[in-house]
Amino acid sequence: MQSDFIENDFTSIDLSEFLDTQEMAEETEESGIVVLTQNQKVLCDELNSRIALYSPQHKEIFDKRMADLKRLAVAIAEFPSLLSRVTLTSETRTPQDIIELLIDIDSDYGKTFIQLPSKATLGKGFLTAKLHTFSSLAKLALKVNNSMELKTKLDSTEKAEPEKIAISSKLIQAFKDETVSMMFLLLAEDVYLNLIKDDSLNVDFRRQLATSLLLLWEHRADQNISDIAPVLTSVWKARRTLAPAFGTMMGTSELIMFSFQMDEVWSKFIRTQLEIPEVSQAMEEFLFGISYEQIQKLKRLLREKGIGSIGRDEVSKFLGEKVKTDVSGDYKDFYSQYSIRRDNAQARKRLNLEGPHRTLEDHFIRFVMEQNREKQNNDSFAKAD
Repeated sequence: MQSDFIENDFTSIDLSEFLDTQEMAEETEESGIVVLTQNQKVLCDELNSRIALYSPQHKEIFDKRMADLKRLAVAIAEFPSLLSRVTLTSETRTPQDIIELLIDIDSDYGKTFIQLPSKATLGKGFLTAKLHTFSSLAKLALKVNNSMELKTKLDSTEKAEPEKIAISSKLIQAFKDETVSMMFLLLAEDVYLNLIKDDSLNVDFRRQLATSLLLLWEHRADQNISDIAPVLTSVWKARRTLAPAFGTMMGTSELIMFSFQMDEVWSKFIRTQLEIPEVSQAMEEFLFGISYEQIQKLKRLLREKGIGSIGRDEVSKFLGEKVKTDVSGDYKDFYSQYSIRRDNAQARKRLNLEGPHRTLEDHFIRFVMEQNREKQNNDSFAKAD
């Protein structure tokens, strides 16, 4: 229960237009945290039923992990909502107060972990635990299948009827996809905070970003991710297969060609934004997997030596330092490389150094939200007419 000195005086703000209630299952605690979306609930129910046929012991592990997530959400529910007016001792906090603090570039609010609301930090822990849970469940499903394949080979009678127990590759992939979507929710939180403090952006747009961030903190779900996650995932996969030639922009050219076969929003982003130097620089960092500074050094060295381009495996030798240029499909690698690019961009901005001051993800998410905002405004004008 909440302490006696915390008084909740609910003055709700109408944020319903930002929420897609159909995507939220009944697995939503009082805090508003979405424990499982409707799609996730269907996936978990199906996997649980398949595991129950295979091993009661594994089903117990499954059930306990899901119960742990729900208990964590219940505990977070004890903390005051970020979407309501709350009185804490002598201070009163409203959603508008949080939004104005976030967009105030002179305020340190939101810049570090301890300068965030308790529900925001706790919710991030919940989302991380949920991400690890879904990743573990995908591995468990693979283990079940591998065990059943072995059992089929050893048991000629096939009394266990493994074909009725085996978990489909489609279901396993669905769990992996949900895991990646959660990773993008963590990434989106970082991007929102970066853009909210960017005084080069329109204050009304930054206020809209802050509102989206509040909703993300409260529910640990975000509608914008439904537009963004699949696109960036496809670009990441393309980056793995294109094997760009270091020292040139050949890889980027191939990615641009690939883009026109992808999502319409991404194609429009490439057509309209890549001519901006900072966006192009951020794209190079994303594509090559090394920093802007390393890219410039590599181009200079290759130019001096009269070499047109080199492969990934030669980069460390030319730079004279160990750099990781190999690309895996693991979501943890995606987030790790994003974090490095984010930190480098923030350092350049703080020190006023040449190079991208935002990541490719910053630029793309900003573009998507601006497009959505423009569409909403056009729809409003159309209704008014």
